[in-house]
Amino acid sequence: METTAAVRAQGITKCFGDVVALDRVDVSVAAGQIHGLVGPNGAGKTTLLGLLLGLSVADEGRLEILGTAVGRALAAPNGVSGFVDGPGLYPTLTARQNLAALSSLRNGRGARDAGVDEALDQVGLTAVAHDRVRGFSLGMRQRLGLAAALLTRPRLLVLDEPANGLDPAGKKHVHGVLNRLADDGATIVLSSHRMDDLESLCSEVTILATGRVVFSGPVAKLAAESRELDYRLRTPDPETARGIVGRTAGVRLLEGSEAGLRHDPELLVVRAPVPALDELLAALVTAGVAVRALAPVVSPLEAAFLALTEQE
Repeated sequence: METTAAVRAQGITKCFGDVVALDRVDVSVAAGQIHGLVGPNGAGKTTLLGLLLGLSVADEGRLEILGTAVGRALAAPNGVSGFVDGPGLYPTLTARQNLAALSSLRNGRGARDAGVDEALDQVGLTAVAHDRVRGFSLGMRQRLGLAAALLTRPRLLVLDEPANGLDPAGKKHVHGVLNRLADDGATIVLSSHRMDDLESLCSEVTILATGRVVFSGPVAKLAAESRELDYRLRTPDPETARGIVGRTAGVRLLEGSEAGLRHDPELLVVRAPVPALDELLAALVTAGVAVRALAPVVSPLEAAFLALTEQE
């Protein structure tokens, strides 16, 4: 494992009675990286995030966070912040009062307002700072939970579904916050069921299934290892494109229900491995066929997730 890892987990096992939540899990997260945690429900994601936040301890294995071995005490390691299962907030208090109360608990009464306004500004909630949280949408609560996590200026930020409930503008804002934190040297471990979020944010991902790691590494490696994917090809000359598809080895045109599309005369769906897709694109360009869009129907990360976790 890298000597600069912010998180090192080796042989981590965690059981709840007869249920094995984590089974000899090995994970390494480099400092300054945004690392995604993926898996179906019950795969062990929340359990692993809880271990990183000090909410529980492993039964077996070794866990190092920010260069320090985690002991048996139930406490968040120094420099670590975040939330699992949604942020804990006081609904009768305003957004600012929630953060001020947390700041007071962490830093003492004299530091009640330390960093509160800055955290609200970071997540774009300054305009609603004096509104009661009980009137907040799910997305606004998630952003306030992120603000609470940022109060301590963590070196490791652990987030469970941080984009849950966010509208497109809110998601863009939160993604910008996370990217800036990583650029400044913070390490972020986050779970999400949104593969597009993970692909846009994360340099590496860990995929869990039934408590075991089935993949851990760069997102680009998943794309390279995908054997075949379905792609949407949009062109103003579909008939010529059909002929070229039929003459390109390794490429198959999907029709009807197999293509899963409503009628669109400019849209074709093809199935191919990446090398064959490259040949198809070159042939289309050579023939003068305009390509307005070429994109996977299902992202490489989602395809790998489905394959590795044996989902339909």
